[in-house]
Amino acid sequence: MPGFEVLERDGLARRGRFDTPHGPVETPCLLPVIQPDPARQPVPPASLRSRFGLSAVITSAYITWRTPPLRAVAERSGIHGLIGFDGPVMTDSGAFQQHAYGSVEVGPEEILEFQERIGSDIATVLDRFTEPETGRDEAEAALAETLDRAVAARARRTGLLAVPVQGGAFPDLRARSAAAASELGDVLALGGVVPLLEQYRFVELAAAIAAARPAISPGAPLHLFGAGHPITFAFAALAGVDLVDSSAYHKFARRGDLLFPEGTVALADVREDLCRCALCGELPLPKVALLPPSEREAHLAAHNLLASAQEMARVRQAIRDGTLWELAERRATGHPALRAGLSELTRHSEIFLPTEPESRRAFRETGPWSHDRPAVVRFRRRRDAFLAQTGRGPEVPRVALSPEYLARIPTEDREGRAIPWTVSTAFGPVPLELADLYPVGPFLGSAEFEFPGRSISPHRLTETLRGRSGPSLDLDRDWSTSWDARQPRVLLAWQYGPAIAETIMVGLRAERSRRTGRLRRIGDATGPLFVVGSDGLARPTFRGAGRLHALLPEGRGRVLVAEEAVPFVREGRSLFARFARGGDPSLVPDASALLVDDADALLAVGRLRLAPHEMGRLTRGVAAWVTSHAARPVPADDEPEPSG
Repeated sequence: MPGFEVLERDGLARRGRFDTPHGPVETPCLLPVIQPDPARQPVPPASLRSRFGLSAVITSAYITWRTPPLRAVAERSGIHGLIGFDGPVMTDSGAFQQHAYGSVEVGPEEILEFQERIGSDIATVLDRFTEPETGRDEAEAALAETLDRAVAARARRTGLLAVPVQGGAFPDLRARSAAAASELGDVLALGGVVPLLEQYRFVELAAAIAAARPAISPGAPLHLFGAGHPITFAFAALAGVDLVDSSAYHKFARRGDLLFPEGTVALADVREDLCRCALCGELPLPKVALLPPSEREAHLAAHNLLASAQEMARVRQAIRDGTLWELAERRATGHPALRAGLSELTRHSEIFLPTEPESRRAFRETGPWSHDRPAVVRFRRRRDAFLAQTGRGPEVPRVALSPEYLARIPTEDREGRAIPWTVSTAFGPVPLELADLYPVGPFLGSAEFEFPGRSISPHRLTETLRGRSGPSLDLDRDWSTSWDARQPRVLLAWQYGPAIAETIMVGLRAERSRRTGRLRRIGDATGPLFVVGSDGLARPTFRGAGRLHALLPEGRGRVLVAEEAVPFVREGRSLFARFARGGDPSLVPDASALLVDDADALLAVGRLRLAPHEMGRLTRGVAAWVTSHAARPVPADDEPEPSG
């Protein structure tokens, strides 16, 4: 197996890394399709690293095999020598030609042996290509034959092996194929989807990925054949695709078309310097149109490849920033078919939720479809369950959760009955105490600007409440002390349940920021037990974890640490994936967890990078950062700190 390492993530998208004999591959990765015949390759492969920042490529082992002059060079100098590229090279096996021409002249054993002989870094099994319209019986037979070939290939192949996932338009077959391929392949490739991409059938593509993705091993990078247009890259990464290949940069150049992340532009229609990339800065597009055909094609191919490489870099940056959903939504406005495909993807929120991060730094609305993101689905479900327990009370205007406002909002009426205040948000009513939580707290939508006068002063808040409630509320009393007890209790009830919140809050108090007045710590005279970050979540210190450990049922909120790593985790070193033995399945990446040993002794508090179901299946990288331990019981701040 390639030892896939997750470095950063945003939902199903993973910025990661795995090794090959010719160097590491960083994901999400764009693999330009390289013509084995150097005379037909418009962009010199030797320039891909330095000029375009592309470190890996894909080329056709089948075309090389069936072309005697190319075959002779490849067998003498290897595939790297043939194409003139010294980085990782993936080779395909002829399945696309099988789709295009109906058959190929080579058998699966022969083409695999050829890929082995010419030094392919990632060799691909010759699968039985299943067309989208193929009936169930034929699709099932093709799946079975593909898996038989993969079993034989795995027995022969000494290097990295890519196994296609087939199954046609049948979700259960896709899932079955993905599970079986995960036992055989180092890289998995979603097969039979090129026609969907060529015909802009993104709804069917989304359904195929959604069917296969949950069954795919988290340790295997997922490749999407044929996703060559940069408009699709954010969509593909969002669906959990790690590798995409592109021959579009050259195909569109032959037609005289320019690729951009927002769509395609015909060079013949260009009259302005609408692109200022490095290439177009050297030679403006209107002048490119005047070049001889061969020079024009080469220039357009280079431009298209640069635009594609830059878009993949934007995708990786969006994963780092936690803004990939926003980028995918913006790109989907470039074509109605892609917009429909993204809508189909959001209908499968269940595939996202196990790895959907606990929070992000921001939630920016791009349109009404933003409210269908998995983070919103999860929040609404929890909110509905929480309100069913607490009841939905009267609505208070959206206000800052700081003393100057909270002091004016009664926690109970004159009869001593608690008032479960709610606020109206873009995602429906939310308990007032939880208004800082993601996605509510950092939400930025059009309504914020359509009604710029929505902010309210503390004095106006009192008058508003007086007008709504009449004499039933005591609005002349300072309620800030009551809120200092109530807000932390409700926040902990949201995270751990009302019973645990009531028990753990005995003797605790709120500590607020001197600058903003927002809740920052929950603790006692000896120090904090919880630190409240900018995402509104109460994350336990080591002392807080000790209280939780005694109250939470065994297994809940925990991640199990292998015996070999116990001394290191206890001292504050990060928990690496190979030493994580899984944990509470309700935990998700970015959540805080209790790190325990086999005897359930508390070792440290960790902030998860991996979901529990991934921990036993990934062997490289960090599973959880240790944020607090016995020697440093209180984190320096509310951000995770990588260690050791």
